[in-house]
Amino acid sequence: MPYALFSSDSKLSKAYPTEADVWKIARRSGLVVDVVSDGAVPGPRPVLDNDYEIRPCQCEANEDPARNKADAEREARLEPELV
Repeated sequence: MPYALFSSDSKLSKAYPTEADVWKIARRSGLVVDVVSDGAVPGPRPVLDNDYEIRPCQCEANEDPARNKADAEREARLEPELV
């Protein structure tokens, strides 16, 4: 089942093969923040900013999640990394 980034009921991203793929895209896009947990898990944990969600989704017509992933990985390699 493919996954995508959502805000409320609006699909904001292309569909990707796994939830982990969408997390990578969201992190590269600056949509992931680290928060300190006040629970039993020590240290910061990543969460999506602005109440975004990653959910299973239906693909658009002619959409290929594997191709979307490959395109995103290719684009990431071409972008300069800011440190």
